[in-house]
Amino acid sequence: MAARTTTREAQRRPRAAGRGEPARSGEDAQQPEPARQAGQVRPGEPPAARDPDAAGPGSAARPGRLTELRIRGLGAIDDVTLELGDGLTVVTGETGAGKTMVVTGLTLLFGGRADPGRVRAGGRAGVEGRLALSPDSPVWERAADAGAEPDDDGTLILARTVSAEGRSRAHLGGRSVPVGVIAELAEGLLAVHGQSDQLRLSRPAEQRRALDRYAGPAHLALLERYRQAHVRWRQLAGDLERRRGQARELAQAADVLRHGLQEIEAVAPQPGEDEELDTQARRLSDADALRAAADEARVALVGDVIGDLGEDLPQDATAALAIAQRALAGSDDPTLLLLAQDLGDAVAVVSDVAGQLATYVADLDADPARLAEVMDRRAAITALVRKYADPGDGAAGVLAWAEDARRRLDELDVSDEALQALEAARDAARAEVADLGAQVSAGRRAAADGFAAEVGRELAGLAMRSARVSFAIDSDLDHPGPEGLDEVALLMAAHPGAPPRPVHRGASGGELSRVMLAIEVVFAGADPVPVMVFDEVDAGVGGQAAGEIGRRLARLARDHQVVVVTHLAQVAAFADTHLVVDKSPDTGAGVTATDIRAVDGEDRVRELARMLSGLADSGTGQAHARELLEVAATARTAA
Repeated sequence: MAARTTTREAQRRPRAAGRGEPARSGEDAQQPEPARQAGQVRPGEPPAARDPDAAGPGSAARPGRLTELRIRGLGAIDDVTLELGDGLTVVTGETGAGKTMVVTGLTLLFGGRADPGRVRAGGRAGVEGRLALSPDSPVWERAADAGAEPDDDGTLILARTVSAEGRSRAHLGGRSVPVGVIAELAEGLLAVHGQSDQLRLSRPAEQRRALDRYAGPAHLALLERYRQAHVRWRQLAGDLERRRGQARELAQAADVLRHGLQEIEAVAPQPGEDEELDTQARRLSDADALRAAADEARVALVGDVIGDLGEDLPQDATAALAIAQRALAGSDDPTLLLLAQDLGDAVAVVSDVAGQLATYVADLDADPARLAEVMDRRAAITALVRKYADPGDGAAGVLAWAEDARRRLDELDVSDEALQALEAARDAARAEVADLGAQVSAGRRAAADGFAAEVGRELAGLAMRSARVSFAIDSDLDHPGPEGLDEVALLMAAHPGAPPRPVHRGASGGELSRVMLAIEVVFAGADPVPVMVFDEVDAGVGGQAAGEIGRRLARLARDHQVVVVTHLAQVAAFADTHLVVDKSPDTGAGVTATDIRAVDGEDRVRELARMLSGLADSGTGQAHARELLEVAATARTAA
């Protein structure tokens, strides 16, 4: 199919620095540094905005990864800190050593249900993680909304604690947050696949989403057009139903709005008119006092230019300035000449002010009739303000109410013409929904066979050669939903002759994990979830099928950070980072303690030999282990 999703042919990234060094544990474990204080970095600022390398190696190509995980007091684990690298990380160890606690810790960290039974008696369990995210990750925005801040190195720190009584607390970027916030972020960050954690694959909505993704970008764009059309149709249908069902109430509400608009239109207030009327009223009321003040100022500036104020007036400012100017202008001193020019400018300014005062006095109106007119107009606008505007909004508030009322009248119109127009718009929107929905259904049906065939080919290499998967697509043309006309179900027939059944019912726990792995491999490079965790997806598998599982997990790790708990050496041989869980009796406390260490070189060969034969020092086992490592290296290079 032209629209199918394919794996990017990217070069495998180098192993994380420090591989081969033991993971820190017990008293030597160092807790991740707390988030930096407010003011040092803008909350939510993507690290690459400050330092291109701040998010860690490989972050530019990956949407995010978990670089560090600390687990305290959870199950058999006392206190360990794991350094997680890019690519494929495997966790191995003896049965009962506590391998699954790594998956439990990750699930708890990302908002999973807190089980107090996992907490040591009288203690408190805690999990902390450090996330390196790409600058455009939506996690930064959501974290900033919650008040979180990046750490000094630009990473985001998460923490979760659980008491033996079941009380749980979560922290994000140094801030206490509801557990739901962490769980919300986890939807775009982490996917856990285990024998007891298959809710994601069992949900029909998730199966439909997977099929839509497989159908390709053009199909997804068509689906988005359908969603928008569906929203428009439901809005129009709801509006029509509301108007018909509440015709009497809406008509009464419309009458109230029309009456208000008539009152406002009768007065016809203008923006800022109330303030202008206040100014005019004060001026008209105090006309005599204002005229006297203006005349006094004018005379002081330019004197009695009319000649009717007598001869005993003090010298005016213009004359005094002119005398001073002439006195300085007769000097040969450059400084005094400059000052004479300044005085000339002052004479011009004083004359201009005097002219404005004369105009003000001439325009000043003391007409009582005009004052009465202004007062009546102001009273009319004040009445509208009190009735229709919020306090302090004045005439502008009245005009805003009128504009909103006109818009609401359109929504309250229950006339026959309005209802007929709305009904026509609803029917047109419904027809568009039907047309787009049919196209979406056709795209899903076209993609279903190819998707099922690819997943089937992957299952053939995962010890499920006889299994067949298919999609059941049931379209309901009369009841279109927000995601289309279809109910989609992923079916599986475990063996020839078996009827296809919903995949979460037709597969065992181990089979269901492998079905999910096959689907994830088909989508490798396209899934937005950057961190994937698989808990013993190889249960019940051995031989060549085990090597195929390792090969597929390594392929998936090209574009994701993959953490796998496994008991098969054939899978562990494909790892970029190999962590071993050891348990030893703690005679002092009377409990079992668990340590986790990273192995490489000969230590890794010994661990693979233990997994193969039960004897770490077996020469035959070690030879087989080295052969597995060579086969895995060759397979990854050739892929």
